[in-house]
Amino acid sequence: MNKVISENGTLLLGIEKSEINVFNTPLQFGEYTILLISKGEGIYHVDFASFAFKAPAILFSTPQQSISISEIKPVNYTTLQFHGDFYCIEYHRNEVACNGLLFNNIYAEPSIKLSTEQHQLYCVLVDHIIDEIKQPTPSEIVLRSYLQLILAKSSSLKINSDKQNFKKDEKMDQFKILLEENFLTLHKASDYATLLSMTANNFTKQCNKRFNKTPTQMIQERLILEAKKQLHLTRLSIKEIAYVLKFQDEYYFSRVFKKNTKVSPQTFRKTTGISIVADLSK
Repeated sequence: MNKVISENGTLLLGIEKSEINVFNTPLQFGEYTILLISKGEGIYHVDFASFAFKAPAILFSTPQQSISISEIKPVNYTTLQFHGDFYCIEYHRNEVACNGLLFNNIYAEPSIKLSTEQHQLYCVLVDHIIDEIKQPTPSEIVLRSYLQLILAKSSSLKINSDKQNFKKDEKMDQFKILLEENFLTLHKASDYATLLSMTANNFTKQCNKRFNKTPTQMIQERLILEAKKQLHLTRLSIKEIAYVLKFQDEYYFSRVFKKNTKVSPQTFRKTTGISIVADLSK
């Protein structure tokens, strides 16, 4: 892998082209991961959900998500990874609105179908990044600029793609609003089915159809997403975060977090780091 490493050994930016599917078993990374699929097709598994893709396409995952690829046809792809210490997507949200769109989004597929021309653009940017990393003294400013261009382009394509594929579903649109308002206090699918005046079976069916996940999975993901935000974007202690998220104590919070992410809150914070955003309000 072509990579930029920090003084303490952290992978800041890495990029690699491959024709061998190393994602045939679930993997977790401390970095944001972008997969540019140039050939092949398959199923992209991300935590609870699975999404079909066909090249050319681009796939996304956030730190410590469990990701894997089941091939239907052999894939040829490029892996691009970056650490929050190298490029903070929250700090740069005014320039590139990818947080909550490409990453940390439980409501949309973490993928974009590309045209031939769009794929060629990404390939050019990938080659530029590789060429810069191979320089005797790579410029982090140049590398961040190329990465920001990839993220900005992807955000634009994702917005347009979601608009084209959007199908209005009043009940599920209302469920999104209710989940955002109540995920800290309502943890049962039946709570939301009642609020939506839906039977449990119909609620589950409609949720699977719209989000490719069960209501229970959606509720769990939203709570864990908030936990990840608190761990990455604040300097609150684990005990304080457990209190904010309304867990009975930090030990129960840690058990729930590890059950859903396979890593402890401490490990998640250690591998992803604490964002510079955590200190901006001081």
